[in-house]
Amino acid sequence: MEEYAILAGDFSAIGEASTKFKATLKMLGIPSDLVRRASVIAYEAEMNALIHGGGGVLRMTVYDDRLEIVARDEGPGIPDVSLAMQEGYSTATDEIRELGFGAGMGLPNIDRNADSLLIETEIDKGTTLLATVIFPSP
Repeated sequence: MEEYAILAGDFSAIGEASTKFKATLKMLGIPSDLVRRASVIAYEAEMNALIHGGGGVLRMTVYDDRLEIVARDEGPGIPDVSLAMQEGYSTATDEIRELGFGAGMGLPNIDRNADSLLIETEIDKGTTLLATVIFPSP
């Protein structure tokens, strides 16, 4: 298991956790297509925790048959998950958009690359995302 803190407002470090995850997965010999999918999931989850959750934690756990990526924050929560899952929908501020982020593709990209996705969210309490990538049988 690897875990990284995502610090509120630290855009200079964005992508570090997902890059480290990617290196670990490559070192473990995970097939490149699964590494790519996991990297997309981790990066988008990292971005969402930074932009919308005020920081949080990103954790990756590798099992024999799957990879689980968990992103947890204590931000405002997601008022309407089905709306947030729509491509292009974003609650990012103009400031975030000026930085080149907040296009509304985070959750849809996570969903597209995960074999399963579970989002638990509570208003004013935060959000926990669990994305799973299944390894093919040998």
